[in-house]
Amino acid sequence: MAVVTINLPDGRSWVPKFVQKIAEEKCIGCGRCFRVCGRDVLQLIGITEDGERVPVNALGDDGDDEYERRIMTIANQFNCVGCEACSKICPKKCYTHAPMET
Repeated sequence: MAVVTINLPDGRSWVPKFVQKIAEEKCIGCGRCFRVCGRDVLQLIGITEDGERVPVNALGDDGDDEYERRIMTIANQFNCVGCEACSKICPKKCYTHAPMET
């Protein structure tokens, strides 16, 4: 199968790679990827000591005592445009991306 390729105005080709998964065991919940994504793809969540997932305000640290650690999750995968900005800024290299097949 072929992958989706974009022809840029200067004649170059670009293959967008869309977010597939985040390695939760590597994620430190820093929120850098959340801040760089303008497409509302990601959501920061807290993990309690019981393993329960609770919502977290990504721009603030209110509620720190409710969870043991924070991780980023994919909330709206179909909003991804394939720019890979999240992956480029991630200090722990948690992201897996793939091109879209036609």
